[in-house]
Amino acid sequence: MQALSRVASDLAQIIARGPLDGALGAEVGSNSDGDNQKALDVMADEAFAAALPGTGVRWYASEERETVEQIDEDGALALAIDPLDGSSNIDVNVSIGTIFSIRPARDGAEDSFLRSGREQIAAGYFIYGPMTALVVTFGNGVLTFVRDPQDGRFHQAGGMLTIPEDSSEFAINASNYRHWSKPVRAYIDDCLQGIEGPRAKNFNMRWVASLVAETHRILSRGGIFLYPSDGRPGYGQGRLRMVYECAPIAMLVEQAGGRATTGQDPLLDQRPDQLHARTPLVFGTPDKVDRVTAYHDLPEQEISALFGSRGLFRA
Repeated sequence: MQALSRVASDLAQIIARGPLDGALGAEVGSNSDGDNQKALDVMADEAFAAALPGTGVRWYASEERETVEQIDEDGALALAIDPLDGSSNIDVNVSIGTIFSIRPARDGAEDSFLRSGREQIAAGYFIYGPMTALVVTFGNGVLTFVRDPQDGRFHQAGGMLTIPEDSSEFAINASNYRHWSKPVRAYIDDCLQGIEGPRAKNFNMRWVASLVAETHRILSRGGIFLYPSDGRPGYGQGRLRMVYECAPIAMLVEQAGGRATTGQDPLLDQRPDQLHARTPLVFGTPDKVDRVTAYHDLPEQEISALFGSRGLFRA
């Protein structure tokens, strides 16, 4: 954690200087999954890998690398990391972050990561925004640490973090509406009908296109985030990576009293079949996440209706 925090502190300074330190958002290639890499993606990945020797990390799996790298031969830990989440926002000064997951190291490199998210022993993220913060769980609640720009160190801020029980916000990329499944469209339709609809409440939509920023908002004030699978080529299993993004976020959310699913099943119970496997992700305040799950169980006549009350939720 000290090594991760030192690198994050250095990255915070680089990000704060923006174009004064060069074109951080310039495309420099693509990763093994075909996604464009920005200069800061590569810089962050190399910095985290370089900081790990001697920390007890045996295996290093990065979203920016095709295969797992060995760090300390006798290390007991395996680290999965998205070195720079939300890199499409680098040039527009929106909060971006680093997501990490720590697991017990197995003898096989990939075998350490192709396991249920329940085997994580720690998970968290750094968020680089107006303030730089570390949000982390070691399996017994969620703690927040804020970087003091005067000394570059992370100091604990407040007690255990708990997701608020009530919120009128949902986060989803509505431009993909036509590609969603009927249950997801039905859920969003009912939110958009506001006080006149079956939810009898007005909602606000948020979308930042930075998973860390979305997570930080929901942990702070509740709500729900949806990145479902959809009908576009390459999106049949969603777009977010289970190992590097979804499993650590799901652990944080559950430890903060929330819920995280694939839309239907608990996310942490899922086991990836490959290192860069993707999965749909729905997380947030428990009652909202449970409602999305219930929409997947509704009969066809209920989820097809644009207006009117959903039978499952009528009083």
